[in-house]
Amino acid sequence: MIDERQFRADLFYRLSVFPIELPPLRGRTEDIRLLVHHFAMHYAARMRKPIMSIAEEFIAACVRHSWPGNVRELQNVIERSLILSEGPVLNGTLSNGTCAPKASAPVTLEETERSHILQVLQQTDGVVGGRGGAAAHLGLPRTTLIAKMKRLGIDSAHGSAVSDPVLRMPAREEMSDAVAS
Repeated sequence: MIDERQFRADLFYRLSVFPIELPPLRGRTEDIRLLVHHFAMHYAARMRKPIMSIAEEFIAACVRHSWPGNVRELQNVIERSLILSEGPVLNGTLSNGTCAPKASAPVTLEETERSHILQVLQQTDGVVGGRGGAAAHLGLPRTTLIAKMKRLGIDSAHGSAVSDPVLRMPAREEMSDAVAS
């Protein structure tokens, strides 16, 4: 890849000082319990949260998860769980949408794009335009997002221009009422 200029040579040499081969976390399930405990205690101390124990159900869920993001994903889940914790026992969930998608994840670019747009629309309560709208979150012009939504078959029930209050132009009656008052 370096010869084809697809990978920076200086970065390769920085990374290859001493190569260590480490299997993915899903292949080292015996390490998960120790890592959960380590990260929980680390973040509890940092956040000054009095965590005394970790729920066994939470640890079991962590052991069952496939961890496509490896240790970094586990670390983020533990940190998020600690932020949301409200007692001395750490409970967490892996189903809040921030973890990796399940086996039914989209497989084509179009399905992924549709899924991502729908997720952002849900986060913005269906608002397409404006500062807090889905278009701003996606880094797209509002008109481009609307065109993509039409192309992908995302209908007004999911926040398209038809039902979106930010994009809906007032009817003439509303305009005349507003001018009159």
